[in-house]
Amino acid sequence: MKYMEPEMVRNKMRFRVQLNKIFQVCFFLATIFGLIVLAVLIVRVLNQGLSYLNMNFLTGKLSTNPDQAGIMGAILGTFWLMAVVVPITTILGVGTAIYNELYAKKGRMQSVIQTNIANLAGVPSIVYGILGMTIFARALNFGSVVLAGGLTMSLLVLPIVIVASQEAIRSVPQHLAEASYGIGATKWQTVKNIILPASLPGILTGSILALSRAIGETAPLVVLGIPALLIPFPSGIFDRFTVLPMQIYYWTIDASLVEEYAYLASATIIVLLVLLFMLNSTAIIIRNKFQQRY
Repeated sequence: MKYMEPEMVRNKMRFRVQLNKIFQVCFFLATIFGLIVLAVLIVRVLNQGLSYLNMNFLTGKLSTNPDQAGIMGAILGTFWLMAVVVPITTILGVGTAIYNELYAKKGRMQSVIQTNIANLAGVPSIVYGILGMTIFARALNFGSVVLAGGLTMSLLVLPIVIVASQEAIRSVPQHLAEASYGIGATKWQTVKNIILPASLPGILTGSILALSRAIGETAPLVVLGIPALLIPFPSGIFDRFTVLPMQIYYWTIDASLVEEYAYLASATIIVLLVLLFMLNSTAIIIRNKFQQRY
């Protein structure tokens, strides 16, 4: 081992301490800058949108007249979209995580699958939009309906749900499963009665946060050709629809022609933020409840 003079050691330690302080200040300033920008955006959205936020706006239909426009169609379209995304991502995502963690044989093939799933979680959303347009809208001839949009969004968030569920299953103490096997339980009984309940907080939290991303995504739906026109309220998965992010997108574009559309977009942003806040709060409540239980 190379010998260092005490003075050199002290200088090196002093340099590291100073460097650490510099990075702390940089990270603090970056955090403050992000919070300031976020606060400015929220204040501007509230100032522009609160005056347009009323029951007529929430329950009305889309209209070319800004004073009569409403977002009920976009709200219903968002809920119909989630009605497709939630069961698909929950069943397939959790099922895939259980198989990969507890049933699949450890080896090169499983390692390749795990790596690809992790990589898919970072693929840009517009790529999933192109895939959805190619398969669901054109090959299967669904067109721009709720089912095509829901399947496309399911592809987008499915890798996130799988990764979050796997991490939750890995966090379950091994001795709980061993104790279950020790009293004669089968593997499925152990998974159903021990592992799943113990990992449920992490699974639900990851799933709800992934669904929050699906609600706020716009790029895949733009590629699918989801309109924001004067269409009837959707009443099923085979109806044409629009969603809140798409309505914000189109109204923001139209604001260059008619100033009032900017205020309508701000009011819609408030509704979307409230919806996302409710979902994220639900994730926190569920996590805290099940953490106390298990």
